[in-house]
Amino acid sequence: MSAPSQSRTPAPAWLVEPDDANALAPLVWPESAVRDADGALVLGGIPATALQERFGTPLWVLDEDEVRTRAHRALDAFRAAAALHGVQARVYYAGKAFLSAEVVRWVTEEGLAVDVCTGGELAVALAAGADPARIGFHGNNKSVAELEAAVEAGVGSIIIDSLIEIERLAAIVGRRGASQAVLLRVNSGVHAETHAFLATAHEDQKFGFTLQDAPAAAARIRQLEGLQLVGLHCHIGSQIFGTAGFEESAARIVELHAELLSGGELPVLNLGGGFGIAYTSVDDPTPLEELAAGIADAVARQCEVRGIPMPNLAFEPGRAIVGRAGVTLYEVGTTKSVELDGGATRLYVSVDGGMSDNARPALYGADFSARIAARTSDAPPTLVRVVGKHCESGDIVVDAEYLPGDVAPGDLLAVPATGAYCISLASNYNHVPRPPVVALRGGEARVIVRGESIQDLLARDAGLTLTPTEGIDMPVLSERSESK
Repeated sequence: MSAPSQSRTPAPAWLVEPDDANALAPLVWPESAVRDADGALVLGGIPATALQERFGTPLWVLDEDEVRTRAHRALDAFRAAAALHGVQARVYYAGKAFLSAEVVRWVTEEGLAVDVCTGGELAVALAAGADPARIGFHGNNKSVAELEAAVEAGVGSIIIDSLIEIERLAAIVGRRGASQAVLLRVNSGVHAETHAFLATAHEDQKFGFTLQDAPAAAARIRQLEGLQLVGLHCHIGSQIFGTAGFEESAARIVELHAELLSGGELPVLNLGGGFGIAYTSVDDPTPLEELAAGIADAVARQCEVRGIPMPNLAFEPGRAIVGRAGVTLYEVGTTKSVELDGGATRLYVSVDGGMSDNARPALYGADFSARIAARTSDAPPTLVRVVGKHCESGDIVVDAEYLPGDVAPGDLLAVPATGAYCISLASNYNHVPRPPVVALRGGEARVIVRGESIQDLLARDAGLTLTPTEGIDMPVLSERSESK
């Protein structure tokens, strides 16, 4: 491979022109992803072309075996790392990455607990059969109704985020004569993103308590009958590679943990998640086993220095469980070559989805990859930008990628690593219906979240008197929500 000349192409420095623009980068795609003899992408034993024919595009595809394998692997890794220090570990699936009834069943069957952060997520987890005692409830603004529902359901732990919430929850358990275990969310002052982290003395964010304010909050919880403070919670960032940030955070949190032991036991330390995955060929995510060992060892060292027992550990690796399992399929609608300053050109490839089904590039400048999914090509690699159909210049699906130069309208395009924070962040911007979610396992495909139709959108408009079956005849959009 050779790096592209930056004087001739607008490619970012990290993007290297591939020898083969059809190749599937390791670690980015589900392990089941291969190309068949005709060059078509195959996911979970099913050609992408067959998925397109049956369900239409855009289409979110989720490899069930990939999710289950990652869940089981995470649980084994963190339990083993904790056991070396004589403690236990619990692994929560972070529902905000992507939550549906089927996903709840998959991860709980593989031994994971479930983390939720709204009443809606709690309702999905409970309806799917999750054990309430193995649910953690997050959120910086839990309503009285949400807290009532959590206490009534018997949620295992509620993560306290503010002084107001302490009083709000205490009043609820008091009225019910209930008892509720809580963790205190604390900001360690460590901010980690990918492979870098920054440690500061102060926090300026909406979540949790500062290290300075946490002792007073803990004391107030301990004063209130019905609330049991069982531990601390800390989350330092997202898409993190390496253990350095966790090790620095552990030093600060264990210091607070040790201070609070004078007021009573704290059997749990939840260190959050944020473990990174590969979105592009240059990403090198840290294996879960290495993360688990490094974090557990760091906590053990900090506890040993202070002469205190090591608490049981908890983690929330949502993206690391479901992210790689997801692939989004699109159909190319138009292509357009745009001349840039200095004589360079960029080929814009427009697809039939966009920021309504993947908001991460617009929100965070996130990078993704793409491949033509129905065929291979010997055409030379061409630098492209994959964009959506929305009326926003920032409606970018893949900012920079090399595809075969003959990419054209009608091509089926696949974008990998879309299992986390794509479906969850989806919208109806420009009144575009959200696609269905299709799960793959054992060569079979089934809808696990129904797609929307134009008729669904019209039915929600109170200014219309249409029934859900009346209105515009959009057979492709309406049919794709059903399994054929």
